[in-house]
Amino acid sequence: MKKILGILITLVAVYVLTAMVGDNFLSAYNQEKLLERTALFGILSIGVAFVIITGGIDLSIGSVVCLTGCGLPWLMVKHEWPPAIAVPMVLVVAALIGLSHGLLITKLNLQPFVVTLCGLLIYRGLTRGFTEDQTQGFGGEFSGLRAVANEKISLTAEFGIPWTWVILVVIAVMAWIFLNKTIYGRYLRALGNNEDAARFSGVNTDRMIILAYVFSSMLAGLGGMLFVMNVGSAQPSNFGNFYELYAIAAAVLGGCSLRGGEGTILGVVIGAAVMRVLYNMINLVTWIPTHIEFAVVGAVILVAVISDELVKRAAARRRVRG
Repeated sequence: MKKILGILITLVAVYVLTAMVGDNFLSAYNQEKLLERTALFGILSIGVAFVIITGGIDLSIGSVVCLTGCGLPWLMVKHEWPPAIAVPMVLVVAALIGLSHGLLITKLNLQPFVVTLCGLLIYRGLTRGFTEDQTQGFGGEFSGLRAVANEKISLTAEFGIPWTWVILVVIAVMAWIFLNKTIYGRYLRALGNNEDAARFSGVNTDRMIILAYVFSSMLAGLGGMLFVMNVGSAQPSNFGNFYELYAIAAAVLGGCSLRGGEGTILGVVIGAAVMRVLYNMINLVTWIPTHIEFAVVGAVILVAVISDELVKRAAARRRVRG
């Protein structure tokens, strides 16, 4: 709870500061876009949070976003697949990617960093191959499907809640229930805290690790489809680039320990909001160069990891004294 309060205070502080120094930050259009982008990146962040809680990492998220984001219009426009078939097929592919990651990690004892780093390279390369490195888009068609990622629930004449935010809330509630109200959520935390102890306690650790990676890839796949529905087109060479960094930063900033065993869904969503407000600040404030974006992301991750380490050391000292 203390971590959530801390990140919430950070969000409020960054939001107020940006409102003070950024032109048009409080405009209805900008606020809608801020909610929209927070929702899209929040979906990716919830997925990677499951992996981080197990003590793993998923570096392939951005490339899975690219694969699914380019793959959906490629199937629907070039191969004339109906949305009712194309969308489930893309989700199945994403699930199979997560399954393959989990099996390689659990059955061959490969390091998650290596497996997902290879995935990062493989999936983008495959996407550039089957699309012949050409931009994929909907060509003005499928407006009904694209409305899922572009329509809003109007609250006033100028402002509305994007439907992507509704999707995020639904996913966040389901993830919270899974993590906090089911035995499998307790298994995930136990696995992250001590895998050997969890295994000796009867937890099928391999199954839980595989499940975490399937969740991560499926949400990355869903996010990739929503991203391309939102913008209308995707370029295989750069679509989804570094999205894994934003997702991991949001998760860590929101309280997920890279050592595993800790993490809250609400904290992750707030962490995603902090990252998007920071990004918005960089783009709106004229005296901050826009090309330092990745430096800010790197600094945020570093600060979050240092804070996590200091908190753990302080807790360890208190246990020793006690």
